[in-house]
Amino acid sequence: MAFSPPSTLEAAVATAGRAIDSASTALRELSLDIHSHPELNFEEHHAHAVLTDYLEAAGFSVDRGAFELPTAFQAVAGTGSPVIALFSEFDALPGIGHACGHNLIAISGVATAVGLKAALGEGNGTIVLLGSPAEEGGGGKALMIERGALEGVDAALMLHPAPVGNGLPHLIAAEHLEVRYHGKGTHAGATPWMGVNALDAMVLAYTNISVLRQQLHTTDRIHGVITSGGEKANIIPDFTAAQWIIRAQAAAELTDLKRRVMACFEAAAAATGCTLETRVLGPAYDDLRQNEVIGRRYLAAIERLGAAHVSHEIGMDSGAVTDMGNVSYNVPSIHPVFGIPATDGNHTPGFTAAAATPEAHEATVMASKALAETALELVFDPALLARAKAEFEATVRV
Repeated sequence: MAFSPPSTLEAAVATAGRAIDSASTALRELSLDIHSHPELNFEEHHAHAVLTDYLEAAGFSVDRGAFELPTAFQAVAGTGSPVIALFSEFDALPGIGHACGHNLIAISGVATAVGLKAALGEGNGTIVLLGSPAEEGGGGKALMIERGALEGVDAALMLHPAPVGNGLPHLIAAEHLEVRYHGKGTHAGATPWMGVNALDAMVLAYTNISVLRQQLHTTDRIHGVITSGGEKANIIPDFTAAQWIIRAQAAAELTDLKRRVMACFEAAAAATGCTLETRVLGPAYDDLRQNEVIGRRYLAAIERLGAAHVSHEIGMDSGAVTDMGNVSYNVPSIHPVFGIPATDGNHTPGFTAAAATPEAHEATVMASKALAETALELVFDPALLARAKAEFEATVRV
């Protein structure tokens, strides 16, 4: 018997919601499986396997290791226009696991895709679920974009958990750097004058950055950790290394801030006689350009479903970054934040624990239904999609 898609938006939304509810138990198991197997940037082999196996069993056409990235995937269902892209993230943080709730982001993309597949069938629109590795510093989405992941896509949508919901948060731009100083080792007690102290250079660089912070805009951020500071107290260190993240409101401002930061690093090298080596750790992260036309529809949908305390403030700044910002510079995009019951903020052990709770799962299911409804509005209302594209052209491609 041929599939007959719902003829009205209301019927399609109901169909999507039922499909998500039916999948909820399996999605909860998938979430907990990923949560209990935390994997770092580009090492998400377990998450990649369980997600793609689930999607293939659910009837999606799955490309594993997509876009020349072993832990990326593309899962497609439906045909025709428009083409709606969704994202699942699944990388963890070192030491604290899924402290940004990427296990929930993983299943939110799957849940939304499952709902849309049930509602649309064939010929009424295409759903592309993109599994994007290495959001926590590796810029997986930026690499996927370079390799064609957004070709033909009309709009892109994804979700993210936090202690408080926000429909239109502003996330800023960032770049990750590794800084290395090379000096000359010697006996620290017997012949210190023969050494060139790479730790002195790193300490001066850290101090220079600290002084620079006094003159930064309140929305700028510079922060780093020393990853190698020497081997033994009686040896003048001939090598030190650190990782730094530079953040600014937008990509253009990031360029100027990076110039000032590099001057701090270079001054430390000159003062100590060390050699400076810097390298960029992955693609730069663009600031997130939320599409308000689409975002307002998501806000209406999530509130109809009963979510409380969802901020409507446009551009509310968290200081956080995401490679979804790079997506938002290419197609109309939204990246709403949904609230889960967490007493601690993201990137803390408390949030790791919260991301595994039943309450967090229920919040993810609700937000996924709202995202599915938002996507269906874009399918059923071509004029809405046209307005979203017009906003994108006016505010991003200017």
